[in-house]
Formats: sequence, structure tokens, C-alpha cells
Amino acid sequence: MNKRKDIHFEVSERKILLRIFDVVSVLLSLYLVGIAFNFHYFNISATNFYWTIVLAIYLSFIGSVFEMYNLQVASNQFQVIKSIILTSSITVLMYLLTPIYTPILPSNRLQILIFYIAIFLALFVWRMIYVRFFASNRFTKKVILICDKEQLKELVSGLESADPHYRVLGFVNSDSANLNSSENLKIKAIDIDGMEQFVIKNSISEIVVASQKTDGITVNLYNQLINLLENGYIIREYTQVYENLAQRIPMQYVSRDFYRYFPFSRSNQNHFYLIMVRMFEILFSIIGLTIAVILLPLILLGNLCGNRGKLLYTQERVGKNGRVFNIVKFRTMVKNAEKGGAVFATTNDSRITKFGKILRKSRMDELPQFINILRGDMAVIGPRPERPVFVNEIAEVMPFYETRHVIKPGLTGWAQVNYSYGETIDDSLIKLQYDLYYIKHRSLFLDVNIIFKTLGTVLLYKGQ
Repeated sequence: MNKRKDIHFEVSERKILLRIFDVVSVLLSLYLVGIAFNFHYFNISATNFYWTIVLAIYLSFIGSVFEMYNLQVASNQFQVIKSIILTSSITVLMYLLTPIYTPILPSNRLQILIFYIAIFLALFVWRMIYVRFFASNRFTKKVILICDKEQLKELVSGLESADPHYRVLGFVNSDSANLNSSENLKIKAIDIDGMEQFVIKNSISEIVVASQKTDGITVNLYNQLINLLENGYIIREYTQVYENLAQRIPMQYVSRDFYRYFPFSRSNQNHFYLIMVRMFEILFSIIGLTIAVILLPLILLGNLCGNRGKLLYTQERVGKNGRVFNIVKFRTMVKNAEKGGAVFATTNDSRITKFGKILRKSRMDELPQFINILRGDMAVIGPRPERPVFVNEIAEVMPFYETRHVIKPGLTGWAQVNYSYGETIDDSLIKLQYDLYYIKHRSLFLDVNIIFKTLGTVLLYKGQ
């Protein structure tokens, strides 16, 4: 059997590729600039090799904050240019301001300008190469689905929206009660007997099984899958593929078998991890409240002019194990904003004051919640706490919603950094998928990733 497959980089491989070549391109650029322009600020040698390590760390850290390693951003020419400008500027600034670990500031200011231009051009040229060649269609992963026909559109949409380089070329209908494929479908219907030939002809990389009806997996189909597996083709289950690509749990497909697909992270019972997290939460809370005190005069003035009411307000929220507590926030809405009853806040909510929009965009309205974190009501990272009235409403129509209460709610979380403000029940479902992904994969690495993304949200003024 011909096992030729087109080139394709997995999500993790593309992120590693971006990080490595960011550093390599910058170092190569600085080396060439040093030769061509008598540039002496940054010289790599055996005695100052740590300069290189510090620059690489700064570049990787700041690049993460400004979404340089978000694959959707990296594949978009205009979005990535914005990230390059911000990453280059902040990296150079931090490098210049830490002369203990980096070269002493040059007396010739032109050297600083050359340093900045070299880093910017290196990132710009390499990332344009990535957009043009590595993010192009020639590196897509070609797959076929084995699924029930009525689920096809939603399944394909879920995969391709999670990774734009994922292409479903065909499907095998596994619904024995609905084998008529004459319906007009954009995805080619593959006859079971012709599946192997289709896989070979189209250089398919992966077969994804998404059928929930086992009677559709016939002996003939099963044998062909085994034969493909023996010849080196990858066969994966849909929920596993979706979870890896979208980094959220596909709740709509696990139904009653949810707990079979959802082993809780060991970190939720790891005492060392929990103690370390609590220590960092106390430290972050002290820093956060210190910042709040420093900004308090400006916030008081803005509240006096823009809100004209009480600065702080409290509201009931549901915490760990369903316990209700009072969350503390800076007020961002007009008085009696919910005189008609509790409703979801929307993106352009008319109840939010002009000063309230500034507080929300900058996330400063949430600074008082560090009080809740010190009290132990909340964590720095976790699912956002919801109001009891909404919890009851959502739990009635959404199975497993209250599973998010097995850990403390957070000031920020995986759902907050990956999805916009929730305005509807459907939004709550998507945010629940992210929250459950965090609970399932909770770890120090994921926590750090969330902190980076949160910093990007604050610095890019993307709060809602």
C-alpha cells in the first residue's frame, strides 16, 4: 500500500517551530548586523553566552503575552504584524532596563536603534515566511470522518474551526438506519468498500471515528479500519481529536458517558501543588491590592465623575462545592441596573457607564476580588463564579454544568482567555467546555499559560 502522506505539522509542533525560529532568526540577524554595521552592543562569545539565554527567555515570554504563539494570530498576516511590533518593542525595552543580566547601555544611541531594527526585521521576515509557506494549504492535514450523516456538518465545523489546517475530505456514513447519501453534501460520501482506495488516492493522514451508533460499525468497516491501522494510518476517536485541537471538552458528544471521558486532573488532589498555588495566590493578592491602592485616587475620581454612586458593590456568586459567597468588585453599571430582574451582561450593554467600560476593558474592576482570594472564596485561576440564579437556570438545560464547582472559582481562567464574554446559554456551554478542560488538565504549565494570556488581555486592553 502506498503510505505517502503530505507534510503536516501538529499544533504543538507548530508552536515549538515558531519559538525556535523566533530565537534563531533574531540571533542570526544580530550576528549579521554586527558584521555589517560595526554593531558592538550585542556580541555573542563564550564569556557572555548568558546574554543570549536572557534574550531568548524575554522573547519567548513577551511573545506569549502578545499572542505570537496563538496559531490563529500567527497565520494572519495583519494580526501577527501587530504582535511583532509589540513583542519587539517590549523585549528591547526590558533588555535595555536589565543591564545586570544584559550588556551595559551603549554610549552611542544609534546602537540601540540598530538593536531594535535587527530584532523587528528578523521576526517580521521569518513570520512572513511562516504565513506564506508553513501556514499555507500545502501543510493541511487531510482526514476522513466515520460518523452519522446528521452529525456531519457540526462535526466538521467543530474540527475545522479549531484548526484551520484541518481538512475533512470525506465521510463514511455509519448510521445503518439512514444509508441514503443522495442528499447534497459538501463533504464527499465514501462507500465503505471504497474507503481504502480513497485514503490512498487522497493521501489521507488520519481517520476520525465519531459514530455514536455501534451498529453502523459493520464487520466490513471494522476490518478495513484494522487493515489501514496495520499499514501505518492513524485512527483516532473524535472527542480525543477535538479536545486536543480546541483545548476544550466536547460536551455535546460525550452525553451520559461523560465521566468515562473525563478523568479529573491529579493536581486537584496534589497537596504540594495546592499549597504552592495557595502561596502564589496570597502573593498575587498582596500585589494586586497594592496596585488597587495606588490606582484608588484615579478610580475614585473616575467613579465620582463617570458613575456617580458607590465605588464598590457585592453580589452573590456560587463557589466551590456550591457554596454561595459575596464577590467584591468596582461598580461599572448604572444604579438599579437590574430592577427588571437578573440578565446576562452583553458586549455593548447600555447599563455599563463610560467609566465602567474603561474599568472592564482594563480588568481593573476585578482588582477588589483579591480580597475574595485572600479569604479563600476564590482562586487566581479557575472557572469564573456565576450567580446562583444563572447556575440554576443553566444547570436545568446543560448536563454536568455544576461539575465546574469541584474547584474554587477564579479571577481568571481558561474560558476567560479563550472565549469572549458569555451572553447566552450557548455561550455558557462553550465556556463550560473550556472550564472542564481546565479541571481535567489542571497543571502548573496550564496555570502559567493562563497567566500569560491574561497579561496579554490586560496589556492589549481586550477585557469586556
